[in-house]
Amino acid sequence: MDLIYPRRCPICDGIVGGGLICEPCRLRLNPVREPLCKKCGKPLSTREAEYCPDCARKKHLYTRGRAALEYDSLMRESIGRFKYKNRREYADFYVQELLHTCKETVKAWNVDLLLPIPLHKSRRRMRGFNQAELIARKLGQELGISVSTDLLLRTKRTTAQKELNDQERKANLKNAFQVAKNNIEAKKILLIDDIYTTGSTIDAASAVLLEHGAEKVYFLSISIGRGY
Repeated sequence: MDLIYPRRCPICDGIVGGGLICEPCRLRLNPVREPLCKKCGKPLSTREAEYCPDCARKKHLYTRGRAALEYDSLMRESIGRFKYKNRREYADFYVQELLHTCKETVKAWNVDLLLPIPLHKSRRRMRGFNQAELIARKLGQELGISVSTDLLLRTKRTTAQKELNDQERKANLKNAFQVAKNNIEAKKILLIDDIYTTGSTIDAASAVLLEHGAEKVYFLSISIGRGY
């Protein structure tokens, strides 16, 4: 399979001779490192601050979150190809980085269930797959945690969040999610998504889950913006 469909580097998209990323590109990455926001896990510019400006000024519904890589121009292009150009092999690298950065944190959270942020059925048909579901399934296998892909549903086709400001994002996601059961058995849920910026998507999903019986909701994302 590698001869017919050679694995490509998730950063430069060149053919990788071995491993999941070419070594020059690994050196270009910006892994998420301390100091971090105690709520969302965004990298902070100083150790004096405990929270990023976003988490300091508004209350998020989720408990805590973490990410593996900073959302810079490299990751913007990488995740764009992953989602829109069917570079599904990138998922192995993203999961490797999530495990390296966040595995011990996830163990400490002691979650019962992994839930990928769902796509609306029309968008999933167009794209061919849900990138968050692909990541969640691989993480679940590595962490030994169950994954559900039919508990959280996206019933409203929303505008792409990247095109909206903070208030527009909230309005865009109003009533976007539903759960398939009246009562959720899992009490600690870990949401999986590709990018975290303002937290609007995670909050909207958390609201529905908490309303139907979840006690705590956490999140993991491949990449996250910097909290200046």
